Amino acid sequence: MKSNQKTTTTFKVNQEVVYPLQGVGKVLNIEKKLFKDEEVLYYIIYLEVSDMTVMVPVDKAEGLGIRAIVSSKESMKALDLVSQDYEPVTADWKMRYQMNLDLLKSGSVLDIATVVRTLYHRSKVKELPILERKLFDSALKLLVDEISFSLNKSKEDVEELIFSKMES
Repeated sequence: MKSNQKTTTTFKVNQEVVYPLQGVGKVLNIEKKLFKDEEVLYYIIYLEVSDMTVMVPVDKAEGLGIRAIVSSKESMKALDLVSQDYEPVTADWKMRYQMNLDLLKSGSVLDIATVVRTLYHRSKVKELPILERKLFDSALKLLVDEISFSLNKSKEDVEELIFSKMES
């Protein structure tokens, strides 16, 4: 059995992390497992939103965009962002969908806030196609989850805050 895998970890057990497109999760454990005759170090992450536990190789976590929950300062920046004016985006919904999906995949809280703001304002002009509606719902959920953890507020309060900022 050889092991040329990473042995240091970015995240600790019980740390809350963001898994792009999946939501906020908690590192339950860090353990070695045998994979193709090699010992591989895995994060065992529980995702409350989907009630699912995933195993992510430690050396692949960064490439997947897994990151720590943002600071309260970053959360406040994201909340400010949703209240700012936005530039109308392309009317071609397929192109718009791909642009927003790429932003969500990047996983940054500011990119997630941008998607929420853009699709929210677009929905005020014209009803969103089903795929975009799902994308908006996912982005909003990701944003609410992370900000509620970051600011230690309830998800309901954070969602109300986001909508009140977008309405103003």
